[in-house]
Amino acid sequence: MVTHPFHPLCGERVDVLYVRRFPTGRVYVCAAGDGRNVALDEAVTDRGAEPAERPLTLGVLVELVAVVAAISECREDS
Repeated sequence: MVTHPFHPLCGERVDVLYVRRFPTGRVYVCAAGDGRNVALDEAVTDRGAEPAERPLTLGVLVELVAVVAAISECREDS
């Protein structure tokens, strides 16, 4: 099932024809109807990883900026 909310096939079940494995993850080649096939990254399907425990909020982004800044300062000091 396609689960990504912005994908045109969101909410639809598609037949997996075959799976391609890449270093970055799996891609499912599926029958999209009308004789067409579509390649779906595993992350846009119900076979992908569960959504993060913490939603991406402004607070989370602010924390991320602080971590990146701290790492950058450490690299500059070395």
